[in-house]
Amino acid sequence: MRGLLFVLAWLMMMFGSWALAETRPLNPQSGGTIYQQHCLRCHGRAGDGLGSDARSLIVPPENLQSPRSRSKTDRELMLGISQGVLFSPMHGWRDRLSEQEMRDVLSYIRTFAPFLPVT
Repeated sequence: MRGLLFVLAWLMMMFGSWALAETRPLNPQSGGTIYQQHCLRCHGRAGDGLGSDARSLIVPPENLQSPRSRSKTDRELMLGISQGVLFSPMHGWRDRLSEQEMRDVLSYIRTFAPFLPVT
């Protein structure tokens, strides 16, 4: 019984703050401001990967409008934003943006590239 209580307390500590963070309202307007400051040059205004710096990159930026990208879950996109994409110029933003700011950017991206599940 004591072990079960310990496990339950540990689970609440580990995932309780995550659950609370998920309930905070998203701010796509704030996310748009951050996107313009940090993402626009590569991903472009429409998220099509045709930003002003895209031509100079060996690995092209993700076209956020593509069906492949739009079929990614919010979790998958958030991993790319926070940790970056291996073997590409997309670096992680976890050390520069807060969790809320990254979630706001994701909510802004979803305004022009909504989730499109693969059927």
